[in-house]
This record gives sequence, C-alpha cells and structure tokens, in this order.
Amino acid sequence: MLNFEQTPLTAAEARVLATLMEKARTVPDSYPLTLNSLQSGCNQKSSREPVMNLSEDEIAQAIDGLRERSLVFESSGGRTARYEHNFERAVGVPSQAAALLGLLLLRGPQTAGELRLNAERWHRFADIGSVEVFLDELQERSPEKGGPLVVKLERAPGAREQRWTQLLCGPVDVQAASTAGATVPTGTSANAQLQALAERVAALEALVEELRQRLEAAGA
Repeated sequence: MLNFEQTPLTAAEARVLATLMEKARTVPDSYPLTLNSLQSGCNQKSSREPVMNLSEDEIAQAIDGLRERSLVFESSGGRTARYEHNFERAVGVPSQAAALLGLLLLRGPQTAGELRLNAERWHRFADIGSVEVFLDELQERSPEKGGPLVVKLERAPGAREQRWTQLLCGPVDVQAASTAGATVPTGTSANAQLQALAERVAALEALVEELRQRLEAAGA
C-alpha cells in the first residue's frame, strides 16, 4: 500500500495526477489525455490553486514518477500516447473519497461545504454530512492502509468553518496551513456579488477548456 508520508508527491506529480482525475470525470469523451491536453489541463487558470506553468518535460518527469507507483499508466493503441490515472485502485479508496482528494490537490484547502459545491461535476454528494463522513474516514485511515490522507485544519481567524487539506504531498504544518490563504468573510452584498461573478467566470473558463479538449480529441 502506498505511503505518502514516506514518499510524498511532488507539486508537479500532484497536479498531473489530479488533472487526470478531474478530466476522467468531467470530459470523459476526450479521456485518456494526450500529453498536450494534459499540459493544458495542468496549466489552466480556472479551478487551480496555485496556477502553474509546467513544461512538457516537467509533466513527462511527473508521469514517470507516478507510473513507478502505479498511479498513472499509458493507454495502449492509437498513434498518440495517452495517459490515465489508477488512483482508486493504487491508493485503495472509493470513488467518492478520490473525488475529494482530487479537489484538494487541485484547489488547496477547502471546507466541507466548498468541497461539496466544487465536487458537483465529479460526484454529487447528498449533503455536507456525507462529505464529512468520507473526510473523517480519510483522516482516520490506519497505518496498515498507508495512514491518513487528509487532515482538518484549525479554524482560521474570521472563518466560520474549518478547512481540510490533503496529505499526499507529505505532512503539513496544521497551524501555518490554517492561516495561509484564509479568506475574509463576505458580509456585504457587494462582496457576495463579486464572489458570485468570479464563480461564474471560473465556470465559463472551465466550460471553454472542456469544449477545446473535445474538439482536439475529435480531430486526433
């Protein structure tokens, strides 16, 4: 069983793996991904924290590292090499838990409510409680199974809820991570409108990227 405390993912490996996990659920028609599509997905500016600019060489190196741990493999057949993830089987988690881990890898620490909202296109959770059940299971994972994969952070100053973060990239400083990237509550209608607008823009950018990848797949 994989132990991410002993062999954590690099930032590039985490982004490549999570992008494959995302595209497998959101754009199945263009999945598995070519190296070019994978690079575009890794470096897209929407739904990513942090935004990255990985080169093809960096992505290829990340793929090699992930293949050594059976987290990614190359699809057979076709003129162009395509890649897909093997996360659930290699790590030993159900698809619902994998969706939450993929989102934490892509977007950084989030509350259970944020995860439920962001997971809409990955897996539709019935309520926040069902999200928390899977998060609790991932946090209490036994050493025999590879140890915890998430941790609940301390409540950030001014925040209403505690956030969760992933441990696939190694142990984290819970106190430091609790305050890093903390957002100020939006108490005014103007702030709420700006937040809603930003979410709509991000959704539109994701849709454009999805359509672009479908067109690329159709022409491959």
